[in-house]
Amino acid sequence: MSSTYATANNSGNIPIGFETRRKCMQFFGRWNVFVETLDKCFENVCELDLIFHVDKVHYILNELVMGGMVLETNMSEIIARIEEQNLIEKQEMGISAAPARAVSAVKNMNLSQQLRDMKLPDLSNIGSLKF
Repeated sequence: MSSTYATANNSGNIPIGFETRRKCMQFFGRWNVFVETLDKCFENVCELDLIFHVDKVHYILNELVMGGMVLETNMSEIIARIEEQNLIEKQEMGISAAPARAVSAVKNMNLSQQLRDMKLPDLSNIGSLKF
């Protein structure tokens, strides 16, 4: 047996370090997909995006890898799922913003002016009524 070859699991002669290099290349390929996806989602990603949008970063990472297993490496598929999530968040934001919109509508009604303009019945002869 040559000193540059080793046998592992009876699989034959494999150059030493070949498996390590292959795993490193796979890791860097997945890391590249993750970084490019972040860059597309945040439009020129920076550290502040990662800090202030950590939930979105976790969501992107979970689309790529979950529980140590690679789920998806196609960047366009990952971005499609993120866009779907953004749409859901916008719809939910509309629901959660409803109380704020109601308060804003009440403020815009100008209630103080409406109270001044209200016509009340003449109550000067209320003392002559018999109960």
